[in-house]
Amino acid sequence: MKISTKGRYALLVLADIAENGREKNVSIREMAERQGISDKYLEGIVSRLSAAGLVKSGRGKYGGYRLVRETKDYNVYEILYAAEDSIALVSCLEDDAEECPMMNDCLTAPLWKHLQDEFRKVMEQISLEDVIEQRFPVEA
Repeated sequence: MKISTKGRYALLVLADIAENGREKNVSIREMAERQGISDKYLEGIVSRLSAAGLVKSGRGKYGGYRLVRETKDYNVYEILYAAEDSIALVSCLEDDAEECPMMNDCLTAPLWKHLQDEFRKVMEQISLEDVIEQRFPVEA
């Protein structure tokens, strides 16, 4: 699995909103300027985050985006899942993949499934708050 710029920027966007949106909505333009990312690209990412219910938008003069929960209540997995087209380690484990005809006889499929499950558990243990505070309390 390779986390794309969509996933990396989704995490960055939520961290930016958390840091800068305590008292007000955060506009895409403000985020784009701070992060050095194009407005158009951020619009697509924020649209995915909004569709997943991770941010809410405000319109008008003070429009922009806010978090819908506390930072401790978001986890890295849900953020990446909202942003990425796939976060599977191998194509046969993607959500919409057709079942591989070799799945039952594949000697490596259990390994990929195990690694994917463990990676997901790790990502679910790290909150947005942890990311912002740069602490990564992962139990092995």
